[in-house]
Formats: sequence, C-alpha cells, structure tokens
Amino acid sequence: MGSQLSNLSTTQLLERAKKIRDETFGDCITFSPKVFIPLTQLCNDSCGYCTFVKRPSQLESPFLSPAQVEEIVRQGVQANCHEALFTLGERPEDRWIQARQWLNDNGYSSTVDYIRDISKKTMTTFGLLPHVNAGALSKKELEEVAPYSASVGMMLESIRGDLDCHKGAPDKTPQRRLETIKSAGELAIPFTTGLLVGIGDDESDRIEALEAIAKLNDEYGHIQEVIIQNFLPKDQTRLFAMEKCDDETFLRSIALARIILPTSIHLQAPPNLSDNIRALIGAGIDDFGGISPVTIDHVNPERPWPHLEVLAKEVRNEGYDLIPRLPIYPEFARDEEKWLRPESRFYVMDHSDSLGYGREDDWVSGGDTPPPEILEPILKKSGLALFSPDPHNSNRNEIDEIIDGILIGHEINEHEIEVLFGARGSKVRKIAAVADELRAKSVGDTVTFVRNRNINYTNICTFKCRFCAFSKGPLSLNLRGTPYLLDMDQLAQRVVEASELGATEVCLQGGIHPSFDGNYYIEVAKTVRSAVPEMHIHGFSALEVHEGARRLGIELSEYLQMLKDAGLKTLPGTAAEILDDDIRARLCPDKINTRQWLDVHRAAHGVGLRSNITIMFGTFERPKSWAKHFVLTRDLQKETGGFTEFVPLPFVHMASPIYLQQKARRGPTFRESLLMHSVARLAYHGWIDNIQASWVKMGIEGARTLLRSGANDLGGTLMEENISRAAGASHGQLLDLEGFKEIVNPLGRRLAQRSTLYKEIAQFS
Repeated sequence: MGSQLSNLSTTQLLERAKKIRDETFGDCITFSPKVFIPLTQLCNDSCGYCTFVKRPSQLESPFLSPAQVEEIVRQGVQANCHEALFTLGERPEDRWIQARQWLNDNGYSSTVDYIRDISKKTMTTFGLLPHVNAGALSKKELEEVAPYSASVGMMLESIRGDLDCHKGAPDKTPQRRLETIKSAGELAIPFTTGLLVGIGDDESDRIEALEAIAKLNDEYGHIQEVIIQNFLPKDQTRLFAMEKCDDETFLRSIALARIILPTSIHLQAPPNLSDNIRALIGAGIDDFGGISPVTIDHVNPERPWPHLEVLAKEVRNEGYDLIPRLPIYPEFARDEEKWLRPESRFYVMDHSDSLGYGREDDWVSGGDTPPPEILEPILKKSGLALFSPDPHNSNRNEIDEIIDGILIGHEINEHEIEVLFGARGSKVRKIAAVADELRAKSVGDTVTFVRNRNINYTNICTFKCRFCAFSKGPLSLNLRGTPYLLDMDQLAQRVVEASELGATEVCLQGGIHPSFDGNYYIEVAKTVRSAVPEMHIHGFSALEVHEGARRLGIELSEYLQMLKDAGLKTLPGTAAEILDDDIRARLCPDKINTRQWLDVHRAAHGVGLRSNITIMFGTFERPKSWAKHFVLTRDLQKETGGFTEFVPLPFVHMASPIYLQQKARRGPTFRESLLMHSVARLAYHGWIDNIQASWVKMGIEGARTLLRSGANDLGGTLMEENISRAAGASHGQLLDLEGFKEIVNPLGRRLAQRSTLYKEIAQFS
C-alpha cells in the first residue's frame, strides 16, 4: 500500500485524506486547552535539533518544585484548562548528578517517581488532567504513571535508527520507542505518538513508521492520536543549518498518515508551527493538539500559540467548528472501565460533557456563572435572532439531513434524536433556530408562567436515590436543615398563604416517609381542598402514587381515582429521572423502574388526570438514554394524549451525594441544556406543545436563551423551592412578575400568566 501511495500526486493524496477525515469526524476539529509544565529540562539524550534541553549550569534548579508546578496549575484552573502537559527530558538522573541529588533530597527514587507524585497532586487537588510526556518509559514505569494520567505520550519521531540528529540519544532508538508504545498497549493506556518530519528521513521511512504504528494499534487499539510535526531548524543546535521541512513534504506526510492509519486514530498537527492553517485542514487533520492560554510552548518558544479566537475563525472559514477536548480523546473517555484507572475516572468525567469532550465553559446548572453566548445576539429593534447560516460552512452531515426531514414533517426516531444531541458549533444554532420556528408555529410568541407554591411536606425518605440532596444532603452545607414532617395544620397554612399571594397552584411533593400509607396522600389532597377549594392541586410523583397504591394493596387506577376524588387535579412528571433502566440501576436503584413510571402516568391519564414529563439529566448518562426517554414518553402521549408539557431538569451537582462520592459529573453543559429543550421541541412536535425552561436550574439569562431555542414556558413562581436549593442551586426562592418580565422583555415577546392546564389568566406587556 505504501509504495502505491507514494506514486500518487500531492493533490490526490490531499483529496483522499480530506475525504476520510470529513467522513469520520464531520465538521469538528478539536484542541486541548492546557498548561505546559516543563518539569525538568535536563535530559539523558542530546538530540541535534533540541533547544528545550539545558545543562545544569543553565538552570536554577534541576526540576520545577512542587510549588512552581502548583502555581502553573492554578493558572490553568483559572483559565478553564483541562490538561496539564508534563513534558520533560528523559531520565536526567542517568546523566546528571545534580538531577540524582535533587530527587534524593526531595524523597524521590527517580524522575518517574516524582512525575507520579506531582501528577497525583495535580489531578486530585486541582482537578487538571495530566498528560505525561516523559519519553521511552518501561512497562513498569508506565504502570507507575498510569493511575494519575489521563493519557501518556511519546513521539516515535522516525523509524530510522541511523539519523545523525539522534547520535548521543540512547533513548531515541526506534526499537526502544516502539517497545514503549507496545507496553502502553498491553497496559491499556491511551497513547499519543507521532513523527518529526524532515530530520533526515524520507517518505518511505515515514510510511514504514506509520505502518508500524497502525500495526501496534491493530493489536491493542490504544493509540488515540498521531502527531505529524514539521522540523524547523533552531539556532544553537547541530541542525541549525539544515533546511526546514518544506510545505509539500509536510502536507504529504499528514495526508499519508490519514490514509494509512485506522480512522480510530486522530490526527494532529501543531498550529503554532505552521503559517497555513487552511493547508493543515485540507491535508486531513482533525486536531490541533494542546493550546495554552497561560504558558508558552517551551519546546518551541519562538513559535507562540495562536489566539483561540483567531484560530476558531480560521477554522470556521474552512467550514468546521473548533471544539475543546480532554487529553484523553472522547472515544476512550466514554469507555472508562477499559481505558482509565479507577483513580482518574472521576476527574476525567468531571471535565467531560456527555460524549467525553471537554466542557466548553465553567457554567453549571444552579450556579451563578452567566451562560456562554451560543446563539447570535438579539436584534434590538425586533427582538428576533434568526439563524444565519455560516457562508463558509458548506459541510453537510447527518444533522442537516435530519433537520431537512423535520421541516417536511418527518418524525425523528431514537437514533436521529441521539445524533442531534451531538451537535456542536453552528449546528447547535441551526437546531435552536428550527426549534424556535416550530415553537412559534405551535404556540405562538406568548411566554407563559404559573403562580404557584412548592410544598415539600417532608424531607425524610426511605429510598436511596443517589443524586438526591434534599433527603440526604450534607448538614455541613446548611442546605438541607433538620429532618421535618409538616402536620396537616402547617400544610393548610402554607396553602392559605399561597392563595393570599396570588397562587393558583400548589405543587405537592416530598420524601417517602416510612410512616406513610396511601391514605396519607389522600389526606393531603383533602386538606388542601378544604383550606382553599379553588386551589389547583398538582401533586405526587409517580413514586409516591406507586407506593401509595402498593401500601394499600390496590390497583393504580383505583388509587388514582381516590386521589382525584380527594381533589388532585394533575401529576408532576418527577421520579422519571432518566427512563432507561440501565441508568436507573446506578442512579436510583430502589426506585420505580421505567415501566412502572409509565404505568402510573398511563393510569392517571385513564382516570382523567393530566400530567407532565420531566427528565433529570447530566449525571453520567449519555445522549442515547435521553433519546430513549423521549421516544418512550412520546409513544405514551400518542396512546393517551395526557401530557401537558415537557420539563427538563438539569442536574445540580454541588451538594448532590452522587457527585460528592465522585460518581457523577458536574451536571450538563449549557450546550447540552440548550439542546435538551431544542431537540425536545423537534421530537415532541405535533404531540406536546409546551416546553418549559426551569429558571431555577438555568438562571435568568439561561432561561432567556432557552426561550429562543424552542421553549415557551417558564414554569412557576415557586414561592418555596427546596429540592434544587438542597442540591446547591443559587436560584429557587420566588421569582416575581418583574423577574419574569426581566427574562422576557428583551425578546420582544408577550408574557402571560396561565393555569396549570395552560389556560391564559392574565396578560402583561
């Protein structure tokens, strides 16, 4: 194959490589936001092109101290970096007594011992993900660094063992470096390697090297990325007079790599070493590697990183979106049991979105950080913000085809829903715009809300939902307070207070108290109706209904009729969480299962009680589970027509037990939250008209953005909301009319108060 490829023209190679890249990776090109930590610039090797390596007399200390590393890492955390790149000379203690002495004085047996310790501190104390680039490590050394490394890297550089530049570099023999790559495969360590083009090798050498890399990957599947780097001569090196790698040789090498390597391997070229980003993209790369907003490229200090805004614009001009990733690629991050040691799994998940890419920003649901500006600015005069297709983005993919189908009336299936959740960049804006268009067609431009009060009658619960901070939140955070159970007089008083404040609805939910039987909920409903007969009773989760019927030993429909007779009008969709039993087994193992939740709502609709659909998303589940949730609930809506609205509830992580136990990520990203509302509008179109944005979870600015992305409702005023607050949310205690106006007025849309069943009560300009 290699010799045949060499016979192809550069144009033919580039066209073939670009086609493979586009078919494999679509319109996304990734990079890793990082800090570069030059742990030591002493080295056992003396390569003819290197200016990174110094002599002891040129350094204040043989190694960066832990305090110096910590300062760099702190800057990275503040700059929202994901990666801590540890690049260092190889085995300096084998050559330099100063290195051996420093290690001994600081309690380390070797450089690798220090790397393991400082990587552990970087990961567990500050949360950054180490990528260790320490050269040709032995299998034992790889085992040492693996637990606290998201990935490991080492450039193969060349397959040739007779290069002048590697004389005096015992660690640069191809055999030794291939052995390190093989050992990483045997240990299932996600690995990055690559070639340095133009150091005396020729195209046949590069083809042989790429084939060797491909063969190792075929055996172990562990090579996540190959870097093709162009040689640039540097002053004060043995190779300073050598010609730089010419552009055609470099681009051919990239294209050859894309063609020869399996499509499971990502292909990178460093953007700071090239003056033609467009050419790199045209040659088939899908990644730019690590780019630091904090530190220089210590290996190539004369070549500064490109500014991300400038690079993103260049990438957009070629029809692609620039997407942050982690030092471990998403395919590996999603298969954490295979590729990550237990010590690092949480930290990778904590930086990840639902597909294993890097979180784009520091927004979290329930927090104070403003959301990123994903949509285009609002036009001041009209209040509209229509989607403007990027004139440069001519790349059409499956998302475009799905949207085309929606616009001609196609109902999207589970696979298509899952695909839409993977949208990024301009595709997110396109989905939001189409969702907003369907919202306007379905319910018009009015934004609605309901005046209500949440009454949580107890926070004592016998169930063990691992995400719930309301029942099991840590007392040290002062969020839960002491256990309580309201008596009926206290409950009635809260209902009267709600009515006096203008509420038309009370939402009743609580923990499953060990003393409750089915009669308790009937008594609650009767108490509310007696206190304020006209108050709409929206109450009791599917879990409460299921438990009430079970404890009385009667059928669901009979019990629901008893609740209806007692005054219950509608049911909330809570306890749904994620309607995927594989997820529920980890999230809420003793709670009702998917079938039981659906059975409760089917029975409720059968006795004339309407209800809504909720989804609690952003713990550890993937978009595939969200798609299942949509299809199951849509199918029930087709059967009964009893659902009034869809209410997405992004996971609030701050005080949630499952997050504090390091078994969940920090909730969904804002992009995912936006898509949850937009894709819901597309998936439920024609079946459920109302999509609600939770101002409690999303905040004022976030809720406003969702109203431009397919949502039409803002939920309730929530005179008292404890569940999100218990999980650490900053919002949740009463949003008055002026607050709703603050959300809606900039959009130029009409605000209206509604009933629980979406009957308009009052209009506001």
